[in-house]
Amino acid sequence: MAVRKNQSTLTTTEKREFIDAVLEVKRGGRYDDFVRTHNEFIMGDTDQGERVGHRSPSFLPWHRKFLLEFEQELQRIIPSVTLPYWDWSTDRTAGSSLWATDFLGGDGRSRDGQVMAGPFANLAGNWSIDIQVDTRPFLRRALGGGGRALPTRADIEAVLAVETYDAPPWNSTSRGFRNLLEGWRGVNLHNRVHVWVGGHMATGASPNDPVFWLHHAFIDKLWADWQTRHPASPYLPETPTENVVDLDSTMRPWNDVTPRDMLDHTQFYTFDT
Repeated sequence: MAVRKNQSTLTTTEKREFIDAVLEVKRGGRYDDFVRTHNEFIMGDTDQGERVGHRSPSFLPWHRKFLLEFEQELQRIIPSVTLPYWDWSTDRTAGSSLWATDFLGGDGRSRDGQVMAGPFANLAGNWSIDIQVDTRPFLRRALGGGGRALPTRADIEAVLAVETYDAPPWNSTSRGFRNLLEGWRGVNLHNRVHVWVGGHMATGASPNDPVFWLHHAFIDKLWADWQTRHPASPYLPETPTENVVDLDSTMRPWNDVTPRDMLDHTQFYTFDT
């Protein structure tokens, strides 16, 4: 059984193998397919229309499937690799080991946000931005540039305490665990982290920055933690509902997987804690 680990506990070998696998998926062209898919869905998901990957109850199962697909691509390169997660309630600064040059690289330079060091710096020759939000071919970051600090453990606990998974109108205005975790209301968890990293992470093409996967692996863990705390709280809606994916409806773009299929992460992997 695969184990997803906190990135702060990875060994030097585990970091190197993760990076090597990501770079190889990029070289093979498959990486950009993931960027393209995410960008298309985040741009297409709206509060008033059909929504699948964002602003909707299926935000969590959709991203669980999305991460699984990416993790499987990595494992085709190096079978032992799993997605690490970034606990941003603990590793809260631009000086955290996450941003070291032997892992994800550091902040972007002030004048244009270009990441200058590490394996994903364009200057290293392995990371060109092909699914672009503008014409610049380099990865961009602006750590902390959104003007807000990363969420705290207290913020997380407040969201984990919410018992109801989701509620009408099933969009970015809903009250419920899913929307508080996604970050459109309340203490603003998931969305705030995207803004804090800045650069490509603050766009629909956010998977251009490999930290996307570590961030969402932690979001996925928080969903699993919530499920453990509230075993009697189901995925909602359970029955057909206009414009959103109910428990047994299939999710695009796969069309062969439902939220029910994604409820139990332990059929695929476990977490280190």
